[in-house]
Amino acid sequence: MTKTYFIADLHLSEQQPHLTALFSRFMQNEAVKGEALYILGDLFDFWIGDDENSALAQLVQTEIKRLTDNGIKVYFQHGNRDFLIGKRFAEKCGLMLLPEYQIVNLYGTPVLLCHGDTLCTDDINYQAYRKKVHSIWRQKVFLCLPLFIRLRIANKIRRKSQRQKSEKPVQIMDVNPDFVLDTMQRFAVETLIHGHTHRQAIHHSHAQNRTFTRIVLGDWRKSAPYLVYDKNGYEFAEIK
Repeated sequence: MTKTYFIADLHLSEQQPHLTALFSRFMQNEAVKGEALYILGDLFDFWIGDDENSALAQLVQTEIKRLTDNGIKVYFQHGNRDFLIGKRFAEKCGLMLLPEYQIVNLYGTPVLLCHGDTLCTDDINYQAYRKKVHSIWRQKVFLCLPLFIRLRIANKIRRKSQRQKSEKPVQIMDVNPDFVLDTMQRFAVETLIHGHTHRQAIHHSHAQNRTFTRIVLGDWRKSAPYLVYDKNGYEFAEIK
């Protein structure tokens, strides 16, 4: 039976080698069984440019290329931590970059995919920050900086983000239900898969005599959660 895998929010970094080990196990023991793998953002804890050539970057590219060389399609949507992953990275390992929102046909069901940060519209400060860092000219200026300076900036942003997150009310860091429903109706789908919020769950809502399903992927910590989708439906699983 053909299967499609979904993961998000791995936040791989050299400071957490156990996550890298889980990634290798997932890619070699699970993803290899599927026909496609979708990575819905925040594969890395931070990405400072495609000229990054660390041992971690090379390992990740090698694992992805192993799949794509075997005919398994790998797709990537940018997260809020790795939105600078570009064509150079993609070409090295054969993955395909997806836009901010993407509809895919999963065994006869149209499904909308996104990272999930655009759905958190109640977090006004974050949305303002997101708009700034997604500015093309700001990205070009940043990528022109020496690698070591970009790394310092990334570490500073990470610390600031962690501090701000601890100060924000929990509810504003989740999706806005009305915006989610509007988005699904705008794209004419009844199923949405996303990450970002780190709150693995399946939500159902009802409107206009229709049932809308929102599948939230879990983040990687001590285990590696993932979603498996086939012609019979979907289920969560994990590697420990």
